[in-house]
Amino acid sequence: MVGSKPEAVQPTLGKLLRSYRSRKGWTLKEMSDKSGIPVSTLSKIEHDRLTLTYDKLQLATQRLGIRMSDLFADSTDAAEPPVTARRSIGSLDRSIQVTTPNYDYHYLCPELRRKRMIPILTTIRAKTVEEFGELVRHSGEEYIYVLKGRVEIHTEFYEPEVLEAGESIYLDSQMGHAYIVAEGCDEAEVLGICSSADEGLMNSLMSLHGPEPAAGSPPRREIAPEAKRRKAG
Repeated sequence: MVGSKPEAVQPTLGKLLRSYRSRKGWTLKEMSDKSGIPVSTLSKIEHDRLTLTYDKLQLATQRLGIRMSDLFADSTDAAEPPVTARRSIGSLDRSIQVTTPNYDYHYLCPELRRKRMIPILTTIRAKTVEEFGELVRHSGEEYIYVLKGRVEIHTEFYEPEVLEAGESIYLDSQMGHAYIVAEGCDEAEVLGICSSADEGLMNSLMSLHGPEPAAGSPPRREIAPEAKRRKAG
């Protein structure tokens, strides 16, 4: 009928099971082992090519340690998340710049709040771990791509690794870590992406640089010298 609202699409058993498995971070094999549903059968169910009888579904949920009603109660989570249309253009003159003896940080796209990723352009000057100080730790994971120079990566559980320009590393940020310039370099430049489920990740990263700003005060911000020259002109 013209003008009528489309009916809401009801989630299928396959979508519910796939959503549950995704939230648990399980592979099809892991889900199969835990639920007792063969992998081939589970795959067909998730693609809506097969279903389960009530008795078999009840047995599977018992093996998973959940009630059948819990599975269907999560149906709202199975829907696609809404498009937020958020975007931000990153540049040095819009960044939050923090300067420390070891690093120059440019926190890009700072106007976006509750980001799932924090992009950081960093100039590294520290030449030894002793000069750097205690290894840092924070929630989440991070990815570092070397843009210029050579970087020596120190981590809590691995031997140091030297990365050349064009190389990168992905690591668990809760593991102690430090980045210093490798032998023969005065400075290095890297692009880092920090990610965490913690919505306060930005504040946590900023607090690693020193005392946090007083409550209600804006974050420490400096405009890079080249940006100042552009504004002056």
